[in-house]
Amino acid sequence: MRVRHWMGLVAATVVVVGCAPVQSGVQRAGTDDLGGQVRVWLFDEVNRAPKEKVVQEAVAEFEGKHAGVTVDVQYIQVAARAERFKAAFSDPASAPDVAEFGNTDIAGYVAAGGLADISQEMLNWTDVHDITASVLDASKVDRKLYGVPWYVGVRALYYRTDVFSLLGIQPPSTLDEIATVARRVRAARPDLLGISVGGKYTYGALPFIWAKGGDIAAHANNKFSSTLTTPEARAGVAAYTDLLRDDICPPAQCAGNGGDASVEAFRAGKAAMTIGGDFNRRSVDASAAAGKYAVVPLPGETAGSVAPAFGGGNLLGLLAGTKHRTLANEFVQLLAGKRYQRKMYDAMGNLPTFADVQREVAAADPFLKPFAATLANGTRFVPVTPAWAKIDAQAVLPTMLQEIASGTKSVAAATSSAADAMNAAFGS
Repeated sequence: MRVRHWMGLVAATVVVVGCAPVQSGVQRAGTDDLGGQVRVWLFDEVNRAPKEKVVQEAVAEFEGKHAGVTVDVQYIQVAARAERFKAAFSDPASAPDVAEFGNTDIAGYVAAGGLADISQEMLNWTDVHDITASVLDASKVDRKLYGVPWYVGVRALYYRTDVFSLLGIQPPSTLDEIATVARRVRAARPDLLGISVGGKYTYGALPFIWAKGGDIAAHANNKFSSTLTTPEARAGVAAYTDLLRDDICPPAQCAGNGGDASVEAFRAGKAAMTIGGDFNRRSVDASAAAGKYAVVPLPGETAGSVAPAFGGGNLLGLLAGTKHRTLANEFVQLLAGKRYQRKMYDAMGNLPTFADVQREVAAADPFLKPFAATLANGTRFVPVTPAWAKIDAQAVLPTMLQEIASGTKSVAAATSSAADAMNAAFGS
C-alpha cells in the first residue's frame, strides 16, 4: 500500500520472526546451508485458508526444484509479533530463515540487528525494477534493502452513489471540496455523516498534510526533526480537522474513531463518504452499503490531482542469523514474485507491488483503478526511524487531532505541542 529507481529509495518497517532452523545438508562457506529445512514465519489471518493454499503451492514448487530441501511454514499472530521477533533477534538459533513483516516495523528491526541486508541479491533480480518505486522505498533503511514488498495497501475516497445521485452532486474533485460536499450532504441528510473520519485516524489525516505540501518530519544531518509547525503542514492539519465538526462528523461521535471505526460507519449506512483502503472492499461488499457505493482517488489540491497516500503493506525478508541464505532468498523471490503475487491477489485481494501486475489486475477489475491511480501517483511513508514506534505508541498525532477537534487547542498550539513531543522522541 512506484519502485523503479530503487537504488535511491529509503525506508520502512519490517517485522520478521522465526523458529529454530535445522542444520543439515551440505555446507557452503561454512555459513550457507544448501540442504535441510528452511523455516518460514508468516502472519495468520482471520480466514487463513486461501493464503495457506497459495503458500502451499509455492512450497511444493520450491521443494520440487531442490531435492532434499523442505520448507516449514508457521503462522504467527500479528498482535504477538513484537514479542516473537524480539525473542528471535536475541536468540538466532530460535529464529526463522524467512519472515513476513509490516513495513512500519522495519526501522526498529534493523536497529535491533535482526534483519539481513538483501541489497545485493535484489540487484541481481530482474523483477525488482518493476516494483513501484515508492513501495520499494519503504523497504529500505539507509539505502539498504531489507525486504521484498509482498503486497501494498492504499486508501481512497468511498462514497454512496445513491445518496449523491439523489442530491444531484458529484464526488469532490479537490481536497478542499471534501468539506464542502460533506456539509452539503449532512445539511440535506442530517441522519448521515457527511464523511466518516476520526481523531485517531492517522493514515486518513496524513494525505491532507502531504497534499498541502507539508510533512510531519524531515531528515537532515543524520537526524529527524518534526515539520508539523510549517505553514503547509498546519494547512493540512486544519483541512483534515475541519471535517471533525458538528455539520460534517461531530467530534462527540467521531473524535475517538480510528480507521476501522471510520469505515464501519460507512459500512453501517451511517455516512455518505469515508477514506478506506482497497483492503476494505470485501467488508463493504458485505454491508449495508453493498451495491450503493463507488470509489475515487482522494483528490489533491487541484482538480484532477491525487493526494499522496500512506503506502502500507507487508514484506518478506531474511533474518540476519539465517544459515540458509541462498535457499531463503530463492524462496522469498518465488513467493514474493509476480506469479505468486497474482495468485495472492486472486485468493486474498492483496494488491500487488509490481506495476505491471497492478495494471493487469486493474484492467480486469474496475474497482481497483482508483487505487492503482493512487499508487501510480506515488505513496508516502512515516519517518523511518526506531523513534517512530515511540511516537506512535504515545499517540502524538491522534492527540493533536483530538485537541483541535475538541477545541482544547488551536491548530498552531496543537501542532507545536505535537512537534515538541516528536522531537523529544527523535532526540532520545
